[in-house]
Amino acid sequence: QVQLEESGGGLVQPGGSLRLSCAASGNIGSFHAMGWYRQAPGKQRELVARLTSGGSADYADSVKGRFTISRENAKLTVSLQMNSLKVEDTAVYFCMYKRGWGPGQPDYWGHGTQVTVSS
Repeated sequence: QVQLEESGGGLVQPGGSLRLSCAASGNIGSFHAMGWYRQAPGKQRELVARLTSGGSADYADSVKGRFTISRENAKLTVSLQMNSLKVEDTAVYFCMYKRGWGPGQPDYWGHGTQVTVSS
């Protein structure tokens, strides 16, 4: 089992910044990926960014150049720095953990944290 504890999120104006963090604990494998998905009302959950334990990062096209994912290996924490936020970034953001580096659905999810971008 893997437990994911999220922090961050909240309300911000368009153009502002927020930082999300996710701490993993439990049975953490050497080869894994962590990152963030998001789900807006009425829409499917979508990948925002993920980072493998080998250092390879993937981003959704809609956030490239604005969001940056990083990790602190000692703390098994992954962070998502979100800059130049747009109204369309409003969603519940879910931390994820996946065994291995390949594609596919995550094995574990966090509870989600709300991000609202509004003036």
